[in-house]
Amino acid sequence: MKKSLLAVAAMTAFAGAAQAQSSVTVYGILDVGYVGSSYSGTAVTAPTTGPGVIVADAAGQSHKATMNAFGASAESTSRLGFKGTEDLGGGNQALFTIEMGINPMGNGTAGTSSSGQIAWNRQTFAGLHKNGIGAVTVGTQYTPMFDVASITDAAGQNNMVGNAIYSGSLQSTTGTFNPGVAAWGGAPSATNTAGFTANNGGYNTRATNALLFASDRMYGVKAELMYAMASSTATETGGTNFNNTTGGPNNNTMTGISLDYTWNKLQAVGAYSQFKSYDAAIGGAQTAGAIVVANGTPGSLSGAAFGQNALDNQYYLAATYDFGIAKGYLQYATRNVASQIDSSYKSKRNAEQIGVKSQLTPTISAFATYGMGTATLYGQNMPNSNFRTMQIGTDYYLSKRTNLYAIYGAYNQSSNGLAGTQTNADATTQAALRAGQTGTSGANYALGLRHTF
Repeated sequence: MKKSLLAVAAMTAFAGAAQAQSSVTVYGILDVGYVGSSYSGTAVTAPTTGPGVIVADAAGQSHKATMNAFGASAESTSRLGFKGTEDLGGGNQALFTIEMGINPMGNGTAGTSSSGQIAWNRQTFAGLHKNGIGAVTVGTQYTPMFDVASITDAAGQNNMVGNAIYSGSLQSTTGTFNPGVAAWGGAPSATNTAGFTANNGGYNTRATNALLFASDRMYGVKAELMYAMASSTATETGGTNFNNTTGGPNNNTMTGISLDYTWNKLQAVGAYSQFKSYDAAIGGAQTAGAIVVANGTPGSLSGAAFGQNALDNQYYLAATYDFGIAKGYLQYATRNVASQIDSSYKSKRNAEQIGVKSQLTPTISAFATYGMGTATLYGQNMPNSNFRTMQIGTDYYLSKRTNLYAIYGAYNQSSNGLAGTQTNADATTQAALRAGQTGTSGANYALGLRHTF
């Protein structure tokens, strides 16, 4: 009898030890509620379906629009994830994360079945971790800049307009309502950036094909280093030569670094990202009339050479201080993107933002932010704009995992888009470029329920 009891105890202990060595966690966020938005000004691009549809012509016709709907992901993007670790012994672990964004509203069209995009890749990576040193992971991952920006934003990087640093989107039943210039291609990234406006172009949040080293925190300092690449070489015989050069006709790379320092109630962070793309098949000098616009997309005679041959430098600095009754936030971000074919074709965006967040009661918190910045587009004498942004919001926690929220965000953008000329663009092109940068304003408001699990 004793031997049987001892055997059962030994087997139980062994099973418990084996189970402790490996674990998988399912986690996620479901964020649903009411979302409304309003917009006035001139747009190059706008929703093509759903309520509040507006279509602007190349001359920059003025429009107004409002949208109201039961929506999703106003405070946090809804998601479903799986993450796990395996104890390899000696302070080593294997780890993985698979995380997808999910759209509880499906295709967003009221009264119809959901046939639109329901899920998309947010993060997918695997790697190794050594206690006291850090982790090395490979896959689609957040950039080091995003990691430090996400913890130094009073608004929590929600998806509403009115954040000068983190690009928000006007949300409605039709999904994203973005009155800026359409997106252009670039280096390996899960989030290629749209034209620089009050609500677009802050920085890239994720990188594909990425290798990341994230150190453990030591002496108050945590560091991250990232390198991403997606290069290819192609040749052709018996036809047109692909104009190969060293590195191949397609050479996309990204490098990133961040430092995070905490000392008592102070936290200071800094980050840098560089996205570099090169396509030898679109090499050569810019020529007269090289800038063209197709549906608002900046490009070249060879087909979007600005986006496909771009050098994109991004910088971020921030600090927070916990005063006890409230926590203060300071943020600054700048971004410079230039064509590698002709550096006179470039875009630049600067923004700064202050914020405050307070835990008013054990169950109620509130935040407020105010930001300002400038955006210069497509080169000398091309449109540039000044913008102001703001957000306020509050959370009421029903439990540790469930909260109700109310958020309001707004922006105002002025421009000198009707002044100046670009010698390498014809009159129609200039009008289209300016149309996207005339004075605009917009607002977002949401009431919702967020549940984390």
